[in-house]
Order: sequence, then structure tokens, then C-alpha cells
Amino acid sequence: MLTGAAAAAAGSVLVTGCSGGGGTAGADSGISLERRMREGAVRDSERLLERYDATVAVHPDLSGRLAPLRAAVAAHTGALALTTPKASPAPSRAAASPSGSPSPSPSAPAAGRAEVPAKPAEALSALADAERSLSEARTIALAGAPGELARLLASVAACGAVHAYLLTSNPGASS
Repeated sequence: MLTGAAAAAAGSVLVTGCSGGGGTAGADSGISLERRMREGAVRDSERLLERYDATVAVHPDLSGRLAPLRAAVAAHTGALALTTPKASPAPSRAAASPSGSPSPSPSAPAAGRAEVPAKPAEALSALADAERSLSEARTIALAGAPGELARLLASVAACGAVHAYLLTSNPGASS
């Protein structure tokens, strides 16, 4: 189950990053490999931000625990962007969250997006799975990434793996 999600996410990152060696020149549109990889990585981070926002909308009591992790994902989005996006993901999310405080909109699954589980522990586990899958996809994408982008993807992938751990650990529990 997780392997399938990781493979799908990796496929989306790799397809975004492929130069299409045998493809037509029109398919490339003159956009560099690095730019296409960055744009795909930004989109993936934006989807992850949406998952965090939807989870907090359904489980507001988790907001304190999720806020630092969401902030890190937002920072990754900015770091991965080549230039300031036309519609910055963090402000639009922030603007959407307060006005969309009722949970029906965020909890309703968008096309291709998972529904937020009703139980907080399951919602955290779903977020951990999303972080882990994206981390694995970014690790796979390293092979085709140009130098500086590869280093950034490695760092962001490592952070995602830590997020997955933190989301499944029991904070404050004594051993």
C-alpha cells in the first residue's frame, strides 16, 4: 500500500523531471530540466501543505503539534521555487484557512486527494504516510537532479523522513 503510493509519487516526480530524450522538441518547450524538477517538487510540497491544512481543519486540536512541521514544508516550498511564485502557496493557504474555518471544504477530498481520517491518530498516520512517500520520491529523483538541486532535494527528503517519524512518535511519553 505505501509502496504503491511511493511509486506513484516517484513516478510523478520523475515524469516531471524527465527530459524526454527521444521526444519532440515541442514537448520540452525550452524549459530546463532543473526548472521542471523544481516546479514538480513545489507542486508536491503544495499538495502536502494542503494535507496539513485539511488535517488541522478536521482536527483543530492537532494544530499545535502540526504547526512547526507545516511551517517547515512551507519553507521547503519556498526554497524549491526558482522565483517567487505568481500565487504564493503560504499566503493563499493562510488566507484560505481563516475564511474556510468550517471543515466541510478542507475535509472533502479533492480530485486525487485523500480524505482526512476521523480519528486524530489515524490522521497523523496518514500525514506520516504522505511525508514518507514524498521523501522516498524525492530520494529517487536525486539520481536525475542537477548538483545544487540534488543537494536541496536530499535535505528536504531527509526532513520529510524526520516529519514522518515525529508524526508517528508519541510526544511526551516516558520510556
